[in-house]
Amino acid sequence: MEQKDFGNNYDLKSTMVFFRRHYKLLTIVFVVALAVSIVASFLVTPRYKSSAILFPTSSNRLSKAIMADRYSLDFMDYGIERDCEYAIQIISSQSMMEDVCNRFNMMEHYGIDANDPQKLFKLNDAYRSNVSVKRTEFLGVEISVLDVDPQWAADIANFMASNYDTLSTRIQLDRAKDACSIMENVCAELERDIRALEDTLKKDKTRIGVSELIADKCQELAELQTRMTQTRVDMEHSVSYKFWLDKATPADKKAYPKRAVIVLLGTLGTLVMCILVLLLTDRIKKEEE
Repeated sequence: MEQKDFGNNYDLKSTMVFFRRHYKLLTIVFVVALAVSIVASFLVTPRYKSSAILFPTSSNRLSKAIMADRYSLDFMDYGIERDCEYAIQIISSQSMMEDVCNRFNMMEHYGIDANDPQKLFKLNDAYRSNVSVKRTEFLGVEISVLDVDPQWAADIANFMASNYDTLSTRIQLDRAKDACSIMENVCAELERDIRALEDTLKKDKTRIGVSELIADKCQELAELQTRMTQTRVDMEHSVSYKFWLDKATPADKKAYPKRAVIVLLGTLGTLVMCILVLLLTDRIKKEEE
């Protein structure tokens, strides 16, 4: 029989001899691995995936959108890339995770012992493994949740989308409170300066430049009061920071596991490992001879 060589070390005859010698064992390993993989694929708890998609708005300040410069910003505009990245950061934040875990009691849902010293690490790991947030092709934000309960997965995804407004409002409110407090102090100082200048002008009307200085201070005060009014509008009125595109609905088909993939990888992986062990064993025997 003619020997065919492929490359420098490959011998077709030796390969055929190897498989003829071990075909029974390889067949048994293949059948057993196939059966075990099929059983294992049915033992894996199926998980369902639900997704919610939203578009962030273009402006995070209601006052700028509807009050400033005769409606200089379109309140109905979709957000730009920066707004999308901000939304992803907020939805992926630890604050969002804490709100979700508290709302749905995720520690108990994931079967984590409340007395476990590593409970927070395990909770974070389980949450991050089942929740993902990504940008869509057209600057939307997709929130995807995997869970053993399809209704649970949909509820979590919808809650995260809704809670995005809550977290955004909380961030803006804290910022607005600080800004408003500072502006109130500056306004009070400007009013004191104006009163002092007016008193000076009453005592001596011949003082040059006092009237102009009062006018400048009054204009600065008016501008600052306008900004403070806008800030108070943001503090007192809540507004949605998103446009809903798709709300999450319970999935009617599992997303994981893919049983065909598990069976294929499990069977082929076991078979390849068996072949490698047999090749190594045959080589050791030849060297000993």
